[in-house]
Amino acid sequence: MTGMHLAFTGDLWFWRGPAPWHFVTVPADECDAIAAIASAVTYGWGMVPATVRIGASEWATSLWPKDGGYIVPVKAWVREAERLEVGDAVDVRLTI
Repeated sequence: MTGMHLAFTGDLWFWRGPAPWHFVTVPADECDAIAAIASAVTYGWGMVPATVRIGASEWATSLWPKDGGYIVPVKAWVREAERLEVGDAVDVRLTI
């Protein structure tokens, strides 16, 4: 089952781990919807392939599992193109 479309707003945050990255956390209700189909679409480690749109920027990526939910990685070129800073509220559209 594919073709699920979700839209939400979340704050951009920075993870300083061994491989620093920026993310937007998927809200709980949307995480529940993703979890319902995750086993049909995941390719391992709980990663869920998705197409993401923020503003005029669109790219293919994978949602990362975190704390029972999912987070959306936001690439540097997207942050630059959309002029996003840590703490900004970001409108995200997902297609899974």
